[in-house]
This record gives sequence, structure tokens and C-alpha cells, in this order.
Amino acid sequence: MSFVSSLIQPGHWPYIAPIVMLFLSNLFMTLAWYGHLKFKAVSLAVVILVSWGIAFVEYCFAVPANRIGSAVYSPAEPRRFKK
Repeated sequence: MSFVSSLIQPGHWPYIAPIVMLFLSNLFMTLAWYGHLKFKAVSLAVVILVSWGIAFVEYCFAVPANRIGSAVYSPAEPRRFKK
């Protein structure tokens, strides 16, 4: 059994999901913050609306990740898996 397939087992999902979802959340937030710099010809109002739309997607990853993660991690707990 490979390492990845052992992580995807149902019992491990609450430990892995927050990490994956927060990683995706960071990708979307970085895009929302800095993506507009490539489109200097677009009006500021449009850039703000698009950035807020991207930030909404970021929240759709971050909020569930924090809720799922709070069930298995405490804020001060180091990252480790139960055996």
C-alpha cells in the first residue's frame, strides 16, 4: 500500500482534509491579492469585484477546513497522526 493511499483511508480524512483545504485556500487568496497586477488596463471597480469573488471561493475552503480541523487538532498541537 502506498503512502498516499494510506492517507486517503476514511479514518485519516479528518486529519488530511484541513491541510489540503487550507493549502487550496492559500492559493486562492494569493490569486485574489496579487492576480490583478497582471491586468492593469482593467478598471479598479472590476478588479475589486473579481478579487472579492475569488476571496469567496477561498472562504469556501478555509471555513470548512477550520471546522473539520478543530475536531481533530487543537490550536497548539503539533502536526502528527494517531497510530
